[in-house]
Amino acid sequence: MVKFRSFLTATVAGVAALTGAAQAQTATPNAAYVNAPVMNHIPDAQKPSGHCGIFETCASTKIGLGKGDIMVRLSGVGVLPQDRDSRVNVAGAVGGPNGTRMNGTHLSTTNQAMPELTVEYFITDNLSVDLIATSTHHRVNAVGGALAGATHSEVTDVGSAWVLPPTLTFAWHFRPHKRFNPYVGVGVTAMWFHNMSGRTQPLGLTKLNAGFTGGPAVNVGFDYQLVGNWFFNADVKQMFVRMHAWAENPAETLKVSAHESLDPTVVSAGIAYRF
Repeated sequence: MVKFRSFLTATVAGVAALTGAAQAQTATPNAAYVNAPVMNHIPDAQKPSGHCGIFETCASTKIGLGKGDIMVRLSGVGVLPQDRDSRVNVAGAVGGPNGTRMNGTHLSTTNQAMPELTVEYFITDNLSVDLIATSTHHRVNAVGGALAGATHSEVTDVGSAWVLPPTLTFAWHFRPHKRFNPYVGVGVTAMWFHNMSGRTQPLGLTKLNAGFTGGPAVNVGFDYQLVGNWFFNADVKQMFVRMHAWAENPAETLKVSAHESLDPTVVSAGIAYRF
């Protein structure tokens, strides 16, 4: 009986010793977990950005131009009047009441450069319609011939005028949805003359007027996609327009009238943005 109690006591002591050792081995790891900082909020995973910058070409950027596109262009434009087929007449004190043609006298209109705004809409992938708007200031001289004999000057300063020539053009684009896209077009132009000032000396013709006119136009050019929705454009238009103008003195007793084929060549180059 004594031996059995001794064995039981030894067994209990052994179990207690093993339990204490196990607790000692797990105390340190558990303490580490308990003392670790707790994160209040788990950050969201970063999502891939679908935004494409205005000056970037991305996978979503459409290459070239096509149906439904709207283009707005800002260009520098040069207007180069050709001054073909001038006819100058003088009526009044110099030319008689019925007027006299100033043989050999022709008009010369100065070139001019100005900014130009163009809006273009693509009706189909190949066909577009555009409208240009600008206004340029030109001086007009009468050169040589019989008028030079009357004024005793080879070049007579007739005056100056501002010209507003809105032009509507339909263009055929050869390479839709390509970066380089050449085109040809036909259209119509109208011309309003405003803010006119006569300065013909020594005849004293200070009143200058011009009639409204218009005519057909043809053009050729190209668009090139630079980056994103930005394009470079170059264009040449040839307009076929006749001008009728006249200058008078304040008393309207002397009148110089002119008929001329202005036929301006219009060249432009600029930057466009597609919407």
